[in-house]
Amino acid sequence: MSHLTLHDLAKKMKGIDIATLATHTDGGEIAGRPMSNNGDVTYEGDSFYFTTDDTRMVSDIEGDRKVSLSFTGKHGFWATVEGDAELIRDKAAFEEHWTKDLDKWFEDGVDTKGLVLIKVHARRIKYWDKGEDGELTLN
Repeated sequence: MSHLTLHDLAKKMKGIDIATLATHTDGGEIAGRPMSNNGDVTYEGDSFYFTTDDTRMVSDIEGDRKVSLSFTGKHGFWATVEGDAELIRDKAAFEEHWTKDLDKWFEDGVDTKGLVLIKVHARRIKYWDKGEDGELTLN
């Protein structure tokens, strides 16, 4: 049973920029890679990451939307998120989540050819906080 609410978890996750995003490959293996949410760290159950459509990650998600995220925070806090990934190819959504720091990775900004926004909607969050653990289930 969870002792923390989603609001509590959001406060603990605030400022965690890097997560490991794991997907299922077409061969059934699990592939993980570090991803930055580019300072978009307000957490209400959804996480957002930019990539391009020529990556293995995108083809993995097209084959299987089930993904996981792993976060390591400060002071003995860890969280794993199981969720569903959505591939967004909408410029308005790009602009909503774009930060200036992304310009170093995508030189044409929101007009970068093949740009994709990955939205991960959490279904289950398992956390460990200073020796205590808990779990939240979301819709």
